[in-house]
Amino acid sequence: MKTRRMFWHIVEKIEALIDSGLYPPGSRLPPERELAETFDVSRPTIREAIIALEVRGRVDVKTSSGVYVLEQVNQSEQEANVSPFELTQARALVEGEAAALAAQAITEEELKELERTLQEMEKGAHPEKADREFHLIISTATRNNAILLAVKKFWQLRDSQPEIKTAYKSVCDTSDKDRLDEHKAIVDALKNKDAAGARAAMHAHFNRLINTLFEMSEAKALEEVRKKSNETRGLYSLNHLVN
Repeated sequence: MKTRRMFWHIVEKIEALIDSGLYPPGSRLPPERELAETFDVSRPTIREAIIALEVRGRVDVKTSSGVYVLEQVNQSEQEANVSPFELTQARALVEGEAAALAAQAITEEELKELERTLQEMEKGAHPEKADREFHLIISTATRNNAILLAVKKFWQLRDSQPEIKTAYKSVCDTSDKDRLDEHKAIVDALKNKDAAGARAAMHAHFNRLINTLFEMSEAKALEEVRKKSNETRGLYSLNHLVN
């Protein structure tokens, strides 16, 4: 059985045990070694499964304490509370490290695929599709399924939450050239097997994105204040008495 298939197999088994009530909310899962023996798999496979469960919000990993089962919350409500700024910060942290890992393991074929996404973005035909593919290719190149799962979840949030979708569209519609240049810098670092450079280039990409989000948020807030002020001025104006 392939590693990825086994990894998901273990995730499903542990979730089934949690759902059955064997491990209720607040309880601690058995140690990594014990889980590996129970499911007859390697400890790295258990480790990846636990990371995936944490990403899914099923468990909380506490350093030097253990892995604890979390109370299930309404997933859609939880996702609706994620702001564009929170998502972008999380993406920067995870995808910065993903780029560093990918620099050490990326293949020539994957580099060609990244070049293809750059060409598609340059043509401007389907820039958002090319953008998504770009980030997922890099995540795949980490050879870490948990990271790939996390990045896919980020894109799901970006595409499904109205506030995030609107904010990202506003930024991307006004900064295609910046985005393309940043992607090229990331690819250059990956080609050179420069882990630190790839991480820095990815961080620069998201830093520009989050700063632009703040600028647009401030502009929107000012516009709302101006609109409210005009409405209030109209309500209390004495112009009709003096003209």
